[in-house]
Amino acid sequence: MNERSLPQLQAYGGSSPKPADFGDYWDRALRELDAQPLDYELVPAEFTSPLADCFHLYFTGVGGARIHCKYVRPKTISGGKGGPGVVMFHGYACDSGDWLEKVGYAAHGISVLAMDCRGQGGLSEDNLTVQGTTVRGHIIRGIDDPDPDHLYYRNVFLDTAQTARILMAMPEVDPKRVGAFGLSQGGGLTVACASLEPRIKVAVPVYPFLSDYKRAWETNITTSAYEELNYYFRFFDPHHLREEEIFGRLGYIDIQNLAGRVQAKVLWVTGLTDTICPPSTQFAAYNKITADKELLVYHEYGHEYLPYLADRTLQAFMNL
Repeated sequence: MNERSLPQLQAYGGSSPKPADFGDYWDRALRELDAQPLDYELVPAEFTSPLADCFHLYFTGVGGARIHCKYVRPKTISGGKGGPGVVMFHGYACDSGDWLEKVGYAAHGISVLAMDCRGQGGLSEDNLTVQGTTVRGHIIRGIDDPDPDHLYYRNVFLDTAQTARILMAMPEVDPKRVGAFGLSQGGGLTVACASLEPRIKVAVPVYPFLSDYKRAWETNITTSAYEELNYYFRFFDPHHLREEEIFGRLGYIDIQNLAGRVQAKVLWVTGLTDTICPPSTQFAAYNKITADKELLVYHEYGHEYLPYLADRTLQAFMNL
């Protein structure tokens, strides 16, 4: 992988294009989301804790899909608004994770709503019907459909904003004290959430995925999280006759093109030896954020456990 030095990364502007109608695309999507009710169902979880109330939460997302989240709130809540909250997003093909991490937050007075992405490792439904291939991954799901509204990640990005809105509407949560957090795909979804729901106060994206697809293609893509782009071109466009069109279409779901909309305070975390989500793809988005932001660099680390990060993240959200 041919990556840049840190000063070069901090000046990098991205390689993938931004569609001319990008703003209209997401304004139209948000109007659809605005028409979506914030109704939800709470089902007591099989996991119990003396420190927190734990629930499975279900809501109907755009397009009618049933979306599942884990909801954990502090036992000490006595009613009324005022407490902080955090929405959490998981890595690619995974799920919303164990209850224990969320109970740790609840023990510090923070309510947590952790979303399962549609059709991945959790319980959320993927009811999207698209024209064209769905081979080997979600980035390319809907890429050959004539309607760019059928891109898979469009709906997932909207789900993140709806998840945040539901948490903000909880009677025990202060809507002005809500943060967003996630690693890898979850980091990309954290950026998407903060861009589409401007009330997010603090965002902590960790080595985010879903950014600067063309740059990802230029790196050693077969060993990265972006390998499905390789499969797509191998099977459907081996001569790259549609390369410009494909990367233009992917621009609608590229977080670097959403990053300028973020208003939250951002703690951005990256490892400079990351071969899964190359640092240049991450910096393409980070460099476009104009809100208050801080870069936390792990020089000798990649897409892996990062020491002390969990502590740093909890402290950031305790100050919501």
